[in-house]
Amino acid sequence: MAIAQLLPVAGALRALGQWSLDGAARRFDAETWWYRLRFDAPEQPGDERIVLGFDGLATLAQVWLNGRQILQSSNMFLAHEVDVGALLRPDGNDLLLRFGALDAELGVRRKRPRWRAPMVEHQQLRWLRTTLLGRTPGWSPPAAVVGPWKDIWLERRSLVEVDDLRLTTRVAGATGIVSCRVGLRALAKHRIASAQLRLQHGAATVTTVPLAYVAADAPGPAIFEGSGEIDQVALWWPHTHGDPALYDVALEIQLHGQSEAVAVDLGRLGFRTITLDASHGDFSLGVNGVPVFCRGACWTPLDVVTLRATGSDNAAAVAQAREAGMNMLRVTGTMVYEDDAFFDACDELGVLVWQDLMFANMDYPVDDEAFLASVSAEVRQQLRGIHSHASLALICGNSEVEQQAAMWGASREAWRSPLFDSTLAELCAQHAPHVPYWPSSAYGGAFPHQASSGTTSYYGVGAYLRNIEDARRSDLRFATECLAFANVPGPSALERMPGGLGARVHHPGWKQRSPRDLGAGWDFDDVRDHYLATLFQLDPARLRYADHDRYLALSRWTTAEVMAASFAEWRRADSRCRGALVLFLRDLWAGAGWGLIDDRGMPKACWHALKRVLQPVTVLLTDEGVNGLCVHVVNERERLRDVQIEVSAWRGGEVRVANAERALQLAARSTRSIPVLELFDHFLDLGHAYRFGPPPCDAVIATLRDAAGDRLAQTFHFPGGLGTRPAADIGLHAQAQMMDADHAALRVGTRGLAQFVQIDAPDWTLTDDGFHLAPHAEATVTLRRTGRRPLAGFVVAANAAGAARIDVKT
Repeated sequence: MAIAQLLPVAGALRALGQWSLDGAARRFDAETWWYRLRFDAPEQPGDERIVLGFDGLATLAQVWLNGRQILQSSNMFLAHEVDVGALLRPDGNDLLLRFGALDAELGVRRKRPRWRAPMVEHQQLRWLRTTLLGRTPGWSPPAAVVGPWKDIWLERRSLVEVDDLRLTTRVAGATGIVSCRVGLRALAKHRIASAQLRLQHGAATVTTVPLAYVAADAPGPAIFEGSGEIDQVALWWPHTHGDPALYDVALEIQLHGQSEAVAVDLGRLGFRTITLDASHGDFSLGVNGVPVFCRGACWTPLDVVTLRATGSDNAAAVAQAREAGMNMLRVTGTMVYEDDAFFDACDELGVLVWQDLMFANMDYPVDDEAFLASVSAEVRQQLRGIHSHASLALICGNSEVEQQAAMWGASREAWRSPLFDSTLAELCAQHAPHVPYWPSSAYGGAFPHQASSGTTSYYGVGAYLRNIEDARRSDLRFATECLAFANVPGPSALERMPGGLGARVHHPGWKQRSPRDLGAGWDFDDVRDHYLATLFQLDPARLRYADHDRYLALSRWTTAEVMAASFAEWRRADSRCRGALVLFLRDLWAGAGWGLIDDRGMPKACWHALKRVLQPVTVLLTDEGVNGLCVHVVNERERLRDVQIEVSAWRGGEVRVANAERALQLAARSTRSIPVLELFDHFLDLGHAYRFGPPPCDAVIATLRDAAGDRLAQTFHFPGGLGTRPAADIGLHAQAQMMDADHAALRVGTRGLAQFVQIDAPDWTLTDDGFHLAPHAEATVTLRRTGRRPLAGFVVAANAAGAARIDVKT
């Protein structure tokens, strides 16, 4: 039982109203913090063992129980169990925890690193096993985690203990094979008669797997192991490619003299095969023999102050990634290890996990024996907890360590480290042999961050201000992180920022929360502004000077358009890109952060744009210059599809100048590219590449429909660019039908072409926003209430002179 759910220092002070992210900064690492907890414990029968557990203590911790020290820890990623039966009292137990000042430890003189990690304030953090969150002022809030960040619990054990469980699955043809090795320790005078696994898929029992006694690790547990087979096994797939089938698993232990077996719930298992092809500079992950284009984002803790989240909150956040068409989330080495609730949600929803070990950028002291012993224990423990999850697709040694060494100018021999090349690789091979291991998030080329070989942090489009064409020119293979922009959130998040809705982009409160590299003369607002100027042919400074609201709107649409265009390039049939993960899925606090979703779970414009591009069945358009436009039709599903592709061209917002249709059969797991002019019986310079006179059209629209004529996907291309001038009237209108008190169906229609349609409905979330509408078209958007206000608001478009009021029908 949990005897307390204590919060880290910042979280506890926030709960007491004594501190907040919006108030004065406080350096929690500079102080020593004490916690005191009193609890009662039931009387202990003589044949029971009572264990006090600490799932996470950050970072320099000492613990006393009833006046006796029982624990000392210097690794926040290690969990601890202490046998306290001899120390407990029936009532009035006193638990005392001390967390030492990290700054004092950082002040100890140690060997200097061979390179600097500019994002980290103090380079000697490399010696300490703690998170970088709250200690990287360029992008994370000033809330360093100090104190108990996971549960403290007390457990009575009277029959049997389970130790070092290893549960793996593999697939051979149509047969699923499950293997188990587990240590069992009978308590008191009990003796183990037998043990078995029981697997269920749905209501019926699928199979039982007897476990045979192998040996006893005196004075440790008895070792049992066994394997079993399931014919015609239901495979686990990422949701983009199939059904994420799961089996319920229990360990049943029969004790001599006991009528009922002891049942231990082991959660759920999936049967799948993960492969990695890294030959010849490639980096291609496959699931069940099928190459998977991995797309998604880097995960962030849902509450950066406490690092805690409920199972339902985790599931909701993973569901948002799935809804957007993402099939992979990366837990980066700058964060913390996530708990079972996160992996359970990814298992259930069919989302792959790229798991970094918690190392990032720094020159770690691999020649220090105490450090190596601590990280080895950490990684063994973490792998034991996550190795059996079907969603676990890859384990990565670190985040950007090799890249940082190379970019700082360290010699080539310093780029590689035996910690990641051998020590951690061997631990992963031992404890998660069925999961590929990769040494670093940027790895594999002539230099670690070479985009065209292996994996990289890709910011050619982004921080390095390359043209959007660089998404193709770079020949990107796999971006473990990419497309970082200061993504402007909606009004509800802006209202929570310092200065509220009245704050402007140059306001100090805004700038405090704009991501940046320490020491750089620019921030990610500047990066966004660069692309705003490129796409809309406007001066951002002049625009925000004259019309700040329109500046914010165009800023939202800028990052949305850049991300969508980049992924369209990477998903082409001829692209060698195998995956790309955006940095981040979710903001750490209210502001224009890297997240696709704000800190409270409200999607931004870029999330909506990616939702249209990342679906498993979709249509894309690219401009191939003098070769004309090309339409790309994607079908990642497991069955052939009969579809209809339509391409139309429009001028003046309302006049259709060309139209063509074709029926297609899309093979399963395929992408097909078709030159647009192949659909027409005459030449049209739809991309305005030859420039013989004015552009023949303002917009080209490709629509994908199923055999019944229902729209599956739609995409737009604007030959003249995105520069828009408000029109007098495009006939925009909006009507909402209340489905119940908390849900409404909003129909948005237009007479003329509508660009970047934005819905302003305070206290209501939207299933789509920032979309384009073809002339004489309608779109239906579902709205869900998130606050107290009744449904009311407006719909606007970038090229409309005025707003359309939402007409609400009950």
